[in-house]
Amino acid sequence: MDSLNRVVRSISQPAKGKLASSKKRKWREIEEIRDKFQLEKELKIYEDSLEYMLEDF
Repeated sequence: MDSLNRVVRSISQPAKGKLASSKKRKWREIEEIRDKFQLEKELKIYEDSLEYMLEDF
């Protein structure tokens, strides 16, 4: 009976591994978005400077 209770409890509890992995995945997605915006900012700086250089020619 005790083993049956353990099985029932383990089924009713959410899996900790899946919860942690989904949180990690969400944070990875957030970090990817941050990196993308940072890269776009840096490229914008270079784009502006290139346009300025082209105006001289």
